Amino acid sequence: MGLIFLLAVMETIYVVTGRTVYRDMTRFWGKLFGINFALGVATGLTMEFQFGTNWSLYSNYVGDIFGAPLAMEALLAFFLESTFVGLFFFGWQRLNKYQHLLVTWLVAFGSNISALWILNANGWMQYPTGAHFNIDTLRMEMSSFSDLVFNPVSQVKFVHTVMSGYVTGAMFIMSISAWYLLRGREREVALRSFAIGSVFGTLAILGTLQLGDSSAYEVAQIQPVKLAAMEGEWQTEPAPAPFHLIAWAAAGTGA
Repeated sequence: MGLIFLLAVMETIYVVTGRTVYRDMTRFWGKLFGINFALGVATGLTMEFQFGTNWSLYSNYVGDIFGAPLAMEALLAFFLESTFVGLFFFGWQRLNKYQHLLVTWLVAFGSNISALWILNANGWMQYPTGAHFNIDTLRMEMSSFSDLVFNPVSQVKFVHTVMSGYVTGAMFIMSISAWYLLRGREREVALRSFAIGSVFGTLAILGTLQLGDSSAYEVAQIQPVKLAAMEGEWQTEPAPAPFHLIAWAAAGTGA
């Protein structure tokens, strides 16, 4: 998620400035992105199978709701990524630079849309909006698609997770660039990659801190018991409860 966004930034700089070093950077990091993409597809498909093999009763109970965002993820995001990721790798000699740049941005867009729908499903499990229980079928059924999509838990999780992905992508580029710099190899590519990664990573870290704080406020309002478990507050206390900077949480001991 974060790596492909940085690839799009690098290729944009190449198209705007015409400096081939940024094209070389895009192609180099693109190879590593391809490895990550392949692993993501393999593990993602395995997780999809588990809904039938490990959690079939759960899938039957909430399938009418839970299946909707997963289907949207496959139709809107996975197919988009799968189609254009091939053009990204094999289109350097077949597309002009503007067309290839568009392809790269579409892959980046698809990866973020994929996260949106997956986190919609995750958010619904924690805060089941837009659904009701059908007493006749003994199943949960969707009552409002918009409430499902705009679930407040899903929204804060999406922006926080995406920003964390940007941090991970930046750290990935910086660490490998540092390895090349320490060995004196490909210095121009490594230096420019490290510079882009450090600036982007710093901004992403600041954003992650802010969004993580907002996420905690959302948890406090909607899932107060979950926040109490996170903080190790095993006993009900008058507000405001003490804030723990360092703690060894042990259930049942009050510690």
